[in-house]
Amino acid sequence: MPDSFLHGGLLVAVIALVTLALRVLPFLVFGGRRKVPDYILYLGRVLPFAIMGMLIVYCLRNVSFGTVSGFLPEAVSVLLVAGLHVRFRNTLLSILGGTLFYMVLVQLVFV
Repeated sequence: MPDSFLHGGLLVAVIALVTLALRVLPFLVFGGRRKVPDYILYLGRVLPFAIMGMLIVYCLRNVSFGTVSGFLPEAVSVLLVAGLHVRFRNTLLSILGGTLFYMVLVQLVFV
């Protein structure tokens, strides 16, 4: 038992240090004195949208169009997320609303 506790503690410590280093590194490299390269600025603008697109594709990769219950919960939830985001411009509300609505659909409606 102590070995697994020590292993888990060291694992958490290493993960925390790597996360801290990744957060601090841009400030050390571009610490106000140097101009941020244009390609880094470009990546900062386009990567969030690319990542969201990849997450959507990943989440919808197993949708089956063979039955209505195979795609309707996902389709309605995607429309709800888009509608919530267009209306309120709140990412957290959109994600939580869509997730809760999807879970209600698959657990209670499309059983």
